[in-house]
Amino acid sequence: MSEQAHPVAFPGGPALFRLDPGTAHLNHGSFGAVPVPVQEAQAALRAEAHEDPDAFFVGVAQRITAARTRVAAHLGADPDGIAFIANATEGANLALDAVPLAEGDEILVTDHGYGTVVAAAARRAPVTTVPMDPFLPDEDAVREAVLAGVTPRTKVAVLDHISSPTARLIATPRLLAELADLGITTVVDGAHAPGMIADPLAGGADFWFGNLHKWGYAPPGTAVLAVAPRHRARIRPPVPSWEDAHGFPRSVEYRATADYTGWLAAPEGLELLERLDAAKVRAHNAALAAHGAALLARIPGLTPLPYTEGLAMRALRLPPGVAETPESARALREELAARLRVRVLIWPWPGGGGIRVCGQIYNRPEEYERLAAALPAFLG
Repeated sequence: MSEQAHPVAFPGGPALFRLDPGTAHLNHGSFGAVPVPVQEAQAALRAEAHEDPDAFFVGVAQRITAARTRVAAHLGADPDGIAFIANATEGANLALDAVPLAEGDEILVTDHGYGTVVAAAARRAPVTTVPMDPFLPDEDAVREAVLAGVTPRTKVAVLDHISSPTARLIATPRLLAELADLGITTVVDGAHAPGMIADPLAGGADFWFGNLHKWGYAPPGTAVLAVAPRHRARIRPPVPSWEDAHGFPRSVEYRATADYTGWLAAPEGLELLERLDAAKVRAHNAALAAHGAALLARIPGLTPLPYTEGLAMRALRLPPGVAETPESARALREELAARLRVRVLIWPWPGGGGIRVCGQIYNRPEEYERLAAALPAFLG
């Protein structure tokens, strides 16, 4: 579907969710939304745990393995090479703890990186932050910017698969291969990749982690960490458990009397995506995001950013003086939610922040039109 074509509603899409219909939820990329069939699957698992806790918890490690195997099939992953985790930040910490670092080693990050993931890197070694102009024209320019930041001390590179604020591809297979040739361990934050990209593990990173609760339709608190074979023996959970003797991935997954129902229901989300026709969902969502970005681009002072074709998120720069600090970005985001009942991401940036819109099967074209019509009044 071309960007000029007017997107149509996804048949039955809104009915699969319990979202407030009075709010335009154009920010799926931040927290996701759980389809009703997945909610019901998780509720049934919780009921089972309440009915016979002994039976549920005695067998839960084996059930987690079975669920992980189903998820691995959708991600194109080795079932023994991934582990369920809570979120991308946990994945970053587990990965970085498994990388031997010596005095003088440095970790490369970018100024597009997610705050808590960058903080995890900074806890372990000095970081070199690569400045990336949001207007870098294409993937080659992004790759060159990252490689230009490498120094003789660079031991690890922590990169977004898809950047959260600017919604563009960074950790491409070519870039990862070039970093590997330099002897640099690659840690990829794939928070947005599962469900949005057909083959999220194709780049072959040393460590890769991604949320299933965004574009994979899983319950909140559901993510996976994928580890290349040569690193798996060094993965250590922060708290030992009765599954430690099994090593990765079971040692990471088992957390005693915890709520595992999100992980156990996670395959239902990916399987729902396949039943809906994953390629059709991705094309629809990308077309909606493009439609929204095209409408916003007509507003004086808003400038579209370069984008990666096929992604369900688009970003634009706001006028100078708007959302330049975290505080002002947060205030604008909440004002749009309170007064306009529209949820979007507003991200801070010196010289003018940005706005990101997402497309999902519960969205309708008129929601973006509503935002575009009202937004100028909020820009001062």
